[in-house]
Amino acid sequence: MSRFSLRTAFPRTPNPLSQAAAGRHARGLPLWDLAETNPTRVGLPPPDVDLGALPGPFHYAPEPFGLPAARASVAAHLSRQGTRVDAAHVVLSASTSEAYGWLLKLLCDPGDNVLVPAPGYPLVDVLARLEAVQTRSYRLPAVHGFGLDAGLVEAAVDARTRAVVVVNPGNPTGHFLHEDELHALADVCARHGLALLCDEVFSGFAWDEEAGRVTSVAGRRLPCLTFSLSGLSKVAGLPGLKLAWLHVGGPAHARDEALARLEDVADAALSVGTPVQLALPALLEHAPRFQQALMERVRGNRERLLQARPADAAWDVVPAHGGWSALLRIPHHPGEEATCLRLLEEGVRVQPGYFYDFGGGAYLVLSLLPTPEVFTAALAPLVRVLSPSAGR
Repeated sequence: MSRFSLRTAFPRTPNPLSQAAAGRHARGLPLWDLAETNPTRVGLPPPDVDLGALPGPFHYAPEPFGLPAARASVAAHLSRQGTRVDAAHVVLSASTSEAYGWLLKLLCDPGDNVLVPAPGYPLVDVLARLEAVQTRSYRLPAVHGFGLDAGLVEAAVDARTRAVVVVNPGNPTGHFLHEDELHALADVCARHGLALLCDEVFSGFAWDEEAGRVTSVAGRRLPCLTFSLSGLSKVAGLPGLKLAWLHVGGPAHARDEALARLEDVADAALSVGTPVQLALPALLEHAPRFQQALMERVRGNRERLLQARPADAAWDVVPAHGGWSALLRIPHHPGEEATCLRLLEEGVRVQPGYFYDFGGGAYLVLSLLPTPEVFTAALAPLVRVLSPSAGR
């Protein structure tokens, strides 16, 4: 009998794309990585903050929800999006992944399930499994630009569903939630007694303006229990500092009970370091500078991609409104994996759509974060593989 839980029995066999990339690295061949999403590795500006110079960095105050001044800084940051947020409803964690884990503990017993969007980044599936919680997918229809259809969400609800996860904007689809979608979704959650978990880590990275766009559910008066999640990893490009937050909202009785129970969960971890909490006001002041630099990078690389596409190409850049990625729709033949392997032979790394559970077509996902030099260098082989007739 195994000494280990089934929850941690994840597949460990490398996939063909990982093997091909590792083989190229072992041979010392260059790789233009259009799957790079680490903001600290692409030349974006870091904050001018000396964590060692902060007053009292070694003083320990075990506050389950985080230091009051740090929570107030998050509340002010969220309030700048247009809706007043009370610091008493803000909870700090070491990461959004940890916050998800806390919420799964709060809301679910083993065997319960949460609904997750498809396509989408496959993080919640892993976190839920570690909590002995199931996930059920609801589709984001491509015909709607991968927007949310509350009817499809409701169709996925069963007797053991406890929450609905929505990612705003979608990752990697770049579709923002809209007011009509939010109200329809909140109605479904209220009628079925479900919590709404809104992952907003990319909400500050809109490429354009849209009528009726929702940037956050924090502070919104909605008829269901709500949790909005974000953190320094994306907001300020600082994943290594390990500070995130969640805001608890919804009807007062449900919100207050959730906060009371979350206090016990957070108190068992006390995971957020003192120095980063003390530095949080300055780090959030840095966020607009980082976001401006990143948006210039993302817009520039997306424009380079659009300009490189031949007019008669059989592939398209899918319209989107925000985030850090570009989504390409490619022909069914030879397919996602074969195309990715061919690109690796040419020294370009991208991700296949099946990593994100795309359906009804073939897709590639490109990061728009690489430096202009790397992105530009990757475009020639990318176009050559996707549009072989263009090179004739």
